[in-house]
Amino acid sequence: MNLSNQELFRQKCYLDGQWLQAGDGRTITVTNPANGRTIGSAPSLSRSEVARAVAAAEAAWPAWREMTALKRGHLLRNWERLVRENLEDLAVILTTEQGKPLAEARAEIKGGCAYISWFAEEGRRAYGEVIPPNTRDRRLLTIRQPVGVAAAITPWNFPMSMIPRKTAPALAAGCTVVAKPSSMTPFSALALAALAERAGFPPGVFNVVTGQAAEVGAELTGNPAVRKLSFTGSTEVGKRLMAQCAPTVKKISLELGGNAPFIVFADADLDAAAAGALGCKFRNTGQTCICTNRFLVEESVHDAFVDRLLARVKTLRVGDGLAPETTQGPLIDQPSLEKVDGLVQASLSMGAQALAGGKRHALGGLFYEPTVLDQVRPEMPVCQQEIFGPVAPILTFADEDEAVRLANETRYGLASYVYTRDLGRFWRVSEKLDYGMVGVNEVLLATCEAPFGGIKESGLGREGGRQGLEEFMETKYVILGGV
Repeated sequence: MNLSNQELFRQKCYLDGQWLQAGDGRTITVTNPANGRTIGSAPSLSRSEVARAVAAAEAAWPAWREMTALKRGHLLRNWERLVRENLEDLAVILTTEQGKPLAEARAEIKGGCAYISWFAEEGRRAYGEVIPPNTRDRRLLTIRQPVGVAAAITPWNFPMSMIPRKTAPALAAGCTVVAKPSSMTPFSALALAALAERAGFPPGVFNVVTGQAAEVGAELTGNPAVRKLSFTGSTEVGKRLMAQCAPTVKKISLELGGNAPFIVFADADLDAAAAGALGCKFRNTGQTCICTNRFLVEESVHDAFVDRLLARVKTLRVGDGLAPETTQGPLIDQPSLEKVDGLVQASLSMGAQALAGGKRHALGGLFYEPTVLDQVRPEMPVCQQEIFGPVAPILTFADEDEAVRLANETRYGLASYVYTRDLGRFWRVSEKLDYGMVGVNEVLLATCEAPFGGIKESGLGREGGRQGLEEFMETKYVILGGV
């Protein structure tokens, strides 16, 4: 990679302040999804080596938790400053291993920085409370304390924002961290670890391990020294990790799959809705947990909305994310490509119509055409499964009740979107949607100031806001008698 600072490209794990290879020499090969070329390799640590990282975090925890929140915040701000100073190099690393356009990579890194700065300050506001006593000679109070060693398992689709989103609140709360990035995008996490080292975090406070998911996950979930697990990924894997955490009763937060509805009512600003739809569906090639999976459009404005959406879809430029003109990159790997194409072809065979795209791109490789499907029915595969690709299925509805019913007919409950200019409808629909997040006339949900997360089989817990800090803390009740 053409980097100004080659020190950011690390092919070793970061454990207890040291950069290490796997003891047995095992590695994981990482390729560029845009061209299939090998980028480099990351260590494939054994379970015992992951246990060493946990032990280092446990040993570092007493001193870290005793450090003032002000001092921890100072180190976090150092980290944020270094990330911002190295933005362009980090964007190249991110795009090379993940595939998204450079503009999206830069935005992702800046978003991660926002979480670091937010929690650097929020750590100073981990307030307890004094409770009115039940008798005159008692005093009741609570204090907030860090839960302990926190494990963070992060996904490949946002590798440079998810590390800060999970580790910054943990560190601010007084927890030490062992982070495990996806094997498809390890270099983003290792670059961030290099900057964390330069920022001055003591050895053992911030550790990054790479390796086979099952092996690393088994240790992080089974090790009793790990008191908190934060995971972002598929619902199926999340359920497995949840079960593995049960024997040691860990505190867990899970941000899992979604099946987001995007509801367009007849009174909506259709230009704004189409613009929001393009960003919400096709950002990161549709590989986001909160991207629209189903467009529900009121019958009377179906044609007008579709025309506007198609006009915008035709402006997308598919290609290598490092090329300045690219607005849609490749899918992450071959199984993802085959899944997306399989869902599309199955739905077309059931009567859906491709108004745009509908097949693999002429570029070959892992590229897929930006796709709009019309005449879609709820039972079609593109509505029943999370697509995770650049495919926009369009359904219609007759009235508000039907829109809500269709939107809620899923086991998922992460993100949902509504476009309307009716204030009463805004309240009614927002309250009836069974989702952890509702965007009304807005699709940019993630922000450091607000809680991000889902309900039902989309997960537990929240990231961002004061709630994000609370995920890494316990409430201790203290009673003082004889006053």
